[in-house]
Amino acid sequence: MLPRLVLFLLLVLAPPVLAHDSEPAPWQAVGRLDIAGKGFCTGALVADNLVLTAAHCMFDATTGQQIEPTTIAFRAGLINGQARATRQVRRAVVDPDYVYSASPSASRLRNDVALLELSHPIEAQAATPFSTDLRPPRGAMLNIVAYAFDRAEAPPLQQSCAVITQQEGVLVTSCTVDFGSSGAPIFSMVGGQPRIVSIVAAKADMAGQHVALGTQLGQPLIQLKAALAAGKGFGTATLPEADQLTLDRQTRSQTGAAFFSPPAK
Repeated sequence: MLPRLVLFLLLVLAPPVLAHDSEPAPWQAVGRLDIAGKGFCTGALVADNLVLTAAHCMFDATTGQQIEPTTIAFRAGLINGQARATRQVRRAVVDPDYVYSASPSASRLRNDVALLELSHPIEAQAATPFSTDLRPPRGAMLNIVAYAFDRAEAPPLQQSCAVITQQEGVLVTSCTVDFGSSGAPIFSMVGGQPRIVSIVAAKADMAGQHVALGTQLGQPLIQLKAALAAGKGFGTATLPEADQLTLDRQTRSQTGAAFFSPPAK
């Protein structure tokens, strides 16, 4: 069983803020997902046309229905209103074991993974996709780049967090995240290069300590890629004519944000 937690799903840190360079930096494949004019999450390229994020970002918190992918835009490397590239989402698949309406549990958290297919690939000159890796052991150092409600256009690079434990497939980390960080990639460094080992599913309080909870990847990511390759997923098979979606900052987020509190002892 997971320890008693107060969980927060994060839709809508703080060492150096990222900046644009003439050459693509590793972190510029992290981007903001603007969702149907209602809010945003964080996502990361794992192929030139595939974005990894949290499954709960794909659901409307008011209706519980899955959001039409073509109303979502991915803005790679967004800094101060300027993105390295902007693409509309074409299709989306979520982990088949993820149930949006389920009560908070280890199963819901570890399977909170979605893969989005973009309308057009993003060139390597703009943003280079990340590789993935096995989850790191307890105590291993981690990095996170995440947009948040107070850093909507300037995601910080957090380098000073670590793996606390792994329980029932959920990665418990000392990383600090906030609303908007859902789907943010959790990195370990391999040979000086960042590799995604998990994505942020929720933040929580555990024994008075703020923690970030991460999903499993591995086999789920393989299955999601296979599903897209087989033509499955929610969305359209017709490419949109333009990539022009933006976030309406005046609209309150209705995309999957939720607060969970366990019953008192």
